[in-house]
Amino acid sequence: MAKEIPMGTRGEAEETVAFEHTLAAHHPELPPVYSTPDMIRLMETASFRALQPYCEGDEITVGTSIHIDHRAASGIGARIRAEAVLESFDGRFYTLRVTARDDVREIGRGTVGRAVVSVGKFVEKMKGK
Repeated sequence: MAKEIPMGTRGEAEETVAFEHTLAAHHPELPPVYSTPDMIRLMETASFRALQPYCEGDEITVGTSIHIDHRAASGIGARIRAEAVLESFDGRFYTLRVTARDDVREIGRGTVGRAVVSVGKFVEKMKGK
């Protein structure tokens, strides 16, 4: 299993909002603002980056839960930065406190749950389904 991961371990991910990250890219009648699924993807990436340095061999972390509030809209060209901070571990699942900010303010917050898996074992298990 992964090395012990210290509480407070952090990860970040950044992107600039492009048309493909907007609601309008999925539904033309919607406004061209940063979509919640894209914000969550960025938060998940930050969470992965926080934990991955502690994984060994073919281990990775996979998402197990998301509890997110998306509180403010950001338009095309805004730079979004997600941060994840490890806040708890229950013996199997890691919980990270996540936030997303644009150039001006916090736009989202919540928690992301992740678990360590062996890629080889995970792929084998999926073949049987």
